[in-house]
Formats: sequence, structure tokens, C-alpha cells
Amino acid sequence: MIAVNTKENNNLINRKRMKKQVRYLCIVLFGTMFSSHYYAQCDVGEAEVQIIIHTDDWGYECYWQLTSEGDGCGENTIVEGGNAAQIGCNGGGDQDATTAQGYEDNATIESEPFCLVLGNIYRLHYVDDYGDGGAHFEIMIGGFPIYEYMGTGQSGTFEFLVQEPAPFDVEGISVMTYSYMNPGPVPVKGKFFNRGSEVITSVEMSYQINGGAAIAATIDGLDVDTFTEFELTHPTTWNESTSDEYDLMIYITSINGNPDANMDDDEMERMVTIGPPIPNILDDYIGFIPETEQIAGSGESISNPRDIDFHPVLTRNELWVILKSTEASGGKTVKISNAGEGNQTELLQQDGNAWHFMSLPTGIAFSENENFATSPGVFDANHDGGDPFTGPTLWSSDPDIYAQESGGNGSHLDMLHESPYSMGIAHEVDNKFWVTCGDHNEIMSYDFQEDHGPGNSDHSDGIIYKYEITGYDEDSQHEVPDHLVFDKNTGWLYVCNSQQNRVIRINTNTGTPGADAVPHEAIEVYKYMEDFDWEVYIDFGLDEPTGIDIVEDRMIVSNYNTGDINLYDISNDTPILLTTIPTGSNGIMGVKVGPDGLIWYVNSVTDKVMRVTMTPVSVSELETDFAFHLNPNPAAQNVTFSVSNSLQLNKLEMKVLDMTGRVVMTEQIGSSHSFGMDVSALVNGVYTIYMLNDGTPVANEKLVVQH
Repeated sequence: MIAVNTKENNNLINRKRMKKQVRYLCIVLFGTMFSSHYYAQCDVGEAEVQIIIHTDDWGYECYWQLTSEGDGCGENTIVEGGNAAQIGCNGGGDQDATTAQGYEDNATIESEPFCLVLGNIYRLHYVDDYGDGGAHFEIMIGGFPIYEYMGTGQSGTFEFLVQEPAPFDVEGISVMTYSYMNPGPVPVKGKFFNRGSEVITSVEMSYQINGGAAIAATIDGLDVDTFTEFELTHPTTWNESTSDEYDLMIYITSINGNPDANMDDDEMERMVTIGPPIPNILDDYIGFIPETEQIAGSGESISNPRDIDFHPVLTRNELWVILKSTEASGGKTVKISNAGEGNQTELLQQDGNAWHFMSLPTGIAFSENENFATSPGVFDANHDGGDPFTGPTLWSSDPDIYAQESGGNGSHLDMLHESPYSMGIAHEVDNKFWVTCGDHNEIMSYDFQEDHGPGNSDHSDGIIYKYEITGYDEDSQHEVPDHLVFDKNTGWLYVCNSQQNRVIRINTNTGTPGADAVPHEAIEVYKYMEDFDWEVYIDFGLDEPTGIDIVEDRMIVSNYNTGDINLYDISNDTPILLTTIPTGSNGIMGVKVGPDGLIWYVNSVTDKVMRVTMTPVSVSELETDFAFHLNPNPAAQNVTFSVSNSLQLNKLEMKVLDMTGRVVMTEQIGSSHSFGMDVSALVNGVYTIYMLNDGTPVANEKLVVQH
């Protein structure tokens, strides 16, 4: 099946790509200053040019100027605009401009059209009084939006070539096939932009693997407007069974039967790793005595950890830990590369504007596109005593972007501000996430859609839906997070509700958008969801449930008070508790099933990242060498154990586990081959008896206690 946008969808996507550009009516505002170099018509060899400026919340801070290539600001000015009186070429970062001059806030301003020489290069100069950038420029040539430029920092320049668009020209934007895929059919997806002056009705799309033979296909029935972004899925799936790294290249060779006028910007490449999914071996915890292993602690900068998640390229074995830190400074992350291996390394990072975008973080969740999002545990990220203004933040895991200087707003990719006390976050698809909102006592879905780029500030394409849950309540004092997980196979969203000692779930395939909610900022959609199905899924055996994760039909839930991790079978509508895994310390928060199939978690009390291991020697490998017998079985009071073996008994030990996996009795046997035990204190039920020889499990048997 070919996935392609319709014309209507393309127009919508184009509005998102110009993001936060064409948001307001085009008006010329007081304070706009242009020189007299305006033309009604252009001579042969010239093109009509127009500059459209989109201001942010502080329009008066912007000044811009156009010169020829090589000229500095103020030299042979062609046209200018904005706050020339107070800023001009040299006022960047002075922070002394006032609203009496320049542009209005959140406005769109169109310059008068003027003529420039075709084939020449010109320079746009941008200056910002405060030094945090924010003005967005569109450069129209011949009526087409040929170039875009986002002003950042206190000053910058953008050079462009004056040229009119060719009839048929497609630019490759990005490979949309994820960078980690499992063996088998792999969809080949690409994002493109029609830079031509003609509507696209058909293309020839090709892809290559490691530079091999091109797989080409003609895709008809398109209706892609000029200067519009569109997505395509190649009709021929890439089938790969061997786990390895592959170079995937995607490009378009012809448009409406005509060659692409500029092939230099067509090709898009991505390194795709084919590797196994997370194995579902959680049931093995039932047959083994689990042990905890420290992965990182205070020596690796772990302090008050709240949550963890693995980078989606599982073969990297890269674990990210989110740290609470302080409200004033904002949270931090520790990236653990080669986690749990001999060559493990740790990197502590904090974004320069974490005080706003990652204040008291409660959760972290990765997307398959390698972005991640965090949830803030504060009421107001501005910390100024005003209205609540905070919510989830989108980040890039690219080391060249995250926590690097990217403009006046740090390195964040996007933020939406409708969820004070966001106590947990889960990923659904691309840039869409779910959060628990402690202030509203709701579950909310957030779709950032196209991010606004590192350090920018426009959130106008955000889509938010509010799910009101009867009786739902959170620990809004940001102590115990309510983590959640989205089951991508079924569409069920599972949510820990620590205050009510329960797990609820929402069927996200149900519900319809209802009444509008009132947002704190201009966004595309903000509505209440109505007529959706939800239920209390687990309401027993929990003690402040906080962490949660799913692999196929198995779910783990951590208990903050006890430190126990419950393992459930969720293959049916009624969950089945399979076992309880004790970790030995309260304070456990986020849990995750790692690439190795084992359980990983953070403990906020001990300041540790831990992994729950299983004894590497299976008892089945030694059953032929060691056996023991119980008599009687069932038993009411006394049980006799007879040991037969061909092993040397050194320190024989017996452990008795109940059906929840908790150790209820321990006996040191030494080297005896026969011994007795009093089970009269045990309640009726089925128990597992483990025999360990010098610490290694060598056999197990079931014992029924029946008084």
C-alpha cells in the first residue's frame, strides 16, 4: 500500500512546515521602516523580491537589513525593517529597546516588493536587542517562498541566491524510516518538498541499500501543491533478515515524467540498524531467585533519579537517567553508554535553560525517531508566581544539539504549556506523547507535530486532548511520579495511580473530540475527549505504584513503598499476578525492560540505577547431577528432605518462596544428605523450594502446604 498525502493534507503539512510562520493576518504595523528602493515592475534580468517577517512575543527587539554579498550591516543598504531607531546594526544584546519602536508582538509583516538581479547573492542581516532571537523570515522571489531564515542569538546573517523556481524540482527533507528496525519487512519512507512551480501528479521514487541496485517505482495519483511538504512510502518493501548496519538512500528521479531540475538536493541518507527486539523473558524471573546489580550510583553523578529509558537504537545499549535536581536550576540527565558492560561510560548533562524546560522532571520517554520528551513536576516553569505555565518538553538526543548552545531558549525542540505537575510521560508515535497531569487530575495526549527547532519558541501547531478520569488524583507535590506506558500493539494506555494504589487503563482507540479547552498559548487543537473507554485494571497488591513497562503480553509495575516489582500476564482483560520481585529497598520509581530483556530501575532513596539479574546457570542443566525429594507432600507440619547427588556439597542452602516470589524461609543445610523442616507456620498454598549449592541454584521442587 502506498502512503501519500492528499492535497488537503499537503496544505496542512505545509502550514506546519512554515510552522509558526503564517499565523496572523498580514498587516504593516507602526514602526516599520523601509527605504525607498521599491519597484512596481522589474527589468529583464531582475526578479521581484519580498520579505515577510514573523515576530515572536517581543517584536520590538527585532531589526533587519538587506545588503549585497560581502557588505556589512550599514553598508549600501538595500532595504531594512524593524526597530532601526533603538537597535540598528550595533544594538544586539544591549537590552535597552522599548515597545515604542519597531514591530508589534506575534505579528506578520510584509515588506513592499523590490527588484534584485537574478543570479546575484545578497545578505540578510538580523539583530536582536535582547539576544535571544525569535524573528522568522520568508524570502519570496517571484511570488514563491524560496528561502526561510530563523534569527537566533543577538545577531546573524543569511546569504541567498536570487533565482526563480524551476517547474520540476523536489528537495529531499529526511528519511522517515526509523534508524532501528527489526529483521523482516522494513517500510521505506521519505519526506520531500516541492520546490518547483508546478503541481506534482506523479514521481519516480527510488531507494538503495549500501549503494546497491536502485529499487525504483512510479507513484501516480498525487496532488502536491507548489512549495509544499509531502511524505511518500515506497511500494516495494525492503526485506532484510540479517542484523547489521545498512546505509539507506532515498531519492526522486523524475516528476510528472520530467527530470528533476536539481538532483543535488534530492538524495537523503540514513544509517539503519537491523537488530532484534527486546526479548520477552520476564517469565524466567519466576523460575530463578533474582538478584540486584548496581549499574550506577553517586560516583556516576546519580542523585535523586526519577525515571529511565533506553535510546531506541537498542544495539547501542544507551540508557538515559533523568535527575530531579532543583526547581531553580532545572533537571539533569545522565547518559550511560554501553550500560552494564565492561566499557560503560557516563555523561552528566544539563541544558542551559533547564530551569524552565526541565524543571523538577518526573519522567523521560524516547521516540523511535530518536527524540525524547520529559515531564516537569512544577506548577509554573517561569517561577514568577503567575499563572501555571508548563508542560512536556521535546528534546533531541543528538549530542550536537542536546545541552548545547542553540539560541536564547536553550536546546529544546518544542514545549507545550498546559500540564502543571506533569507526573509522568509515555511515547506513542513520532512526536506524540502522553502525560499525567497532577494539577488537572487528568491524562493528556500531546502531539508536538513538527518541532520548532533547537532553542526556538513557537508552539502553534500543538495538538492536545484532555482525558478526564473520575476519581483520578495524583501526588501533585512531585514526590511520587505516576508513570505510564502506551501499548503500541493494542492502543491501551496503562497509568500508575499511586495515590489510589491502582493501575488504570484507557482504550485510546475510543473517544471523540468534544468541547474546546482554553489554552495558555496559541495552539492548533486543545479539546476535551468524550465517550472514551477506561477502567481500573489493577486494584490489589500495590503499594504506591509508580513505575510501569510492557513487553508483549507482560507488564511490570514498581511499588514505591516496598521496592517490590510486580510481574503480570496482561494477555486477557483480567490481569494475572505471576510473581513479585523484591529489590530490598523502598524508593523505587521508574522501571524499564532493557535490550537484554532484564528489568532495570532507579531508586530515588538510594540514588542508584539497578538491574535485576537472574542466575546464569539454569537449574535444568544440573538436574541430572542433583535431586532432592520431599515427604510428605502435601504437608501439614514436618517435611523430610532427602538429597541424592554426584556433586560435592559445600554450603547447601534451601530457600522457600511463596507464590508472589517472596522468600518466606531460609535454611542452612551444610553438607547433610537428609534433614527435616517445620512448615506449620506457613499458610496453606503452593511454595517453591530452591536448593543452592555454594550459592548456585541446583534444583527446585513444588511443596503444597495444607493444614
